[in-house]
Amino acid sequence: MVHTVDLSRLQFAITALYHFLFVPLTLGLCWLLAIMESVYVMTGKQIWRDMTKFWGILFGINFAMGVATGVTMEFQFGTNWSYYSHFVGDIFGVPLAIEGLMAFFLEATFVGLFFFGWNKLSKLGHLTVTWLLALGTNFSALWILVANGWMQNPVGAHFNPDTMRMELTSFWDVFFNPVAQAKFVHTVSAGYVCGAVFVLAISAYYLLRGRNIEFAKRSMAVAISFGLASALSVVVLGDESGYMATEHQKMKVAAIEAEWNTQAPPASFNAFAVPDVAMHENKYEVKIPWLLGLIATRSLDEPVSGINNLVIETEGKIHDGIKAYDALQRYRADKTDLQARKYLEDHGRDIGYALLLKRDMDDPRKATDADIARAAWRTVPDVPVLFWTFRIMVACGITFIALFATGFYFSVKHELDKHPWFLKWAVFMLPFPWIASELGWIVAEYGRQPWAVEGLLPTGLAASNVPIADVWLTLTAFVVFYSVLLIADIYLLRKYIRLGPDNMEKPNAA
Repeated sequence: MVHTVDLSRLQFAITALYHFLFVPLTLGLCWLLAIMESVYVMTGKQIWRDMTKFWGILFGINFAMGVATGVTMEFQFGTNWSYYSHFVGDIFGVPLAIEGLMAFFLEATFVGLFFFGWNKLSKLGHLTVTWLLALGTNFSALWILVANGWMQNPVGAHFNPDTMRMELTSFWDVFFNPVAQAKFVHTVSAGYVCGAVFVLAISAYYLLRGRNIEFAKRSMAVAISFGLASALSVVVLGDESGYMATEHQKMKVAAIEAEWNTQAPPASFNAFAVPDVAMHENKYEVKIPWLLGLIATRSLDEPVSGINNLVIETEGKIHDGIKAYDALQRYRADKTDLQARKYLEDHGRDIGYALLLKRDMDDPRKATDADIARAAWRTVPDVPVLFWTFRIMVACGITFIALFATGFYFSVKHELDKHPWFLKWAVFMLPFPWIASELGWIVAEYGRQPWAVEGLLPTGLAASNVPIADVWLTLTAFVVFYSVLLIADIYLLRKYIRLGPDNMEKPNAA
């Protein structure tokens, strides 16, 4: 039977994945525009201005679609996730508000100046606008990922038993949350790869057609250099993100690696395996010695916790959470119970684990050992999904490095147009940055389940109590509307790409 919370999760997942079809290209293209226009200002060569304007039109199409798909996501916190908004809104709402008031208005303002300021601003003035546009776009991503990072690692806040809400104690800790910072640099670097592959693939398409040769070669040279640096950064920063997950989300890491039992350090990495969820083991394993220990702990003497061991630890946290839940009920019944209040101050964060039992019963204090064990096992994400999703994402990343490295070699030798096989490879790779980005979000968000906020609020309790028919209606409407937007985006991009920089109408052309 489908429940409201399951449909609400599906709705948010679909809208988020649709939205993130547009975000990575926006993040990457804005910096490429800034680089191209900088060369134009320094050299005065018209071709670099034409490049900036052509790729800028494609950027603008994508930016508009990103805005249209992003706005509805924030409204869902009030419609489908009202208790989540009530419980953590004081913390989660702060970076979202800053994103709207500062970053979004900054980028929206400079988008307008970028398109309509070519003949109204000086060269240096318009270049400044382009760089500020790139900065604003990345600022927007920063605040969104600060909010998301807090869901993964809720720091700088405490539970107030008087208000029954989480309250902000340190904005500094929220902003400099190591998980949020690692997610930001990793995510934007992936967006830079997306922009670079986009420019590279379309330029390769022009070279295969024998058109716009000089335009395409220059665009490819910029994309290859920028893309190679970005692809290497994704690997390095992804390692940092994985290390942060090992510190703060051990169960997610164990599920990604199908690590059922804690190994003696240093742990081996499963290059290939077929996870058997029923038997809690892997079949057909191909291991790389020491690699997981080095990646996850950056040492040779620290273990990487296995799923079975983490489930046992979780059972202990649920027992502690039940004691905290009991103290909360006693304090709510008698606000003069200082002993209960003191226990909550010391152990209040454990309540979230007791709330996992709410799926089976109204009062967690009535739970049996069997109930607790069942709830503990529900903290294990879907191991096969995470295991293979992560590995496909990593395979895409390695392929991007190979693509850009090959292109860099040909660029240095001035042979970008001499190897049709490389150009076909570049065109073939066009969709893969989006595939890798979507898989990355599946790893990050699906791997956090069953938590809306890690260790504090189970997803099942965060959803609004709305009729299931209403969720079905809005889910269907979103899928139809977003699909129309996606079709329109692809149509417009194809239209202007096929026209090319020589044949398209150029607004405000000098």
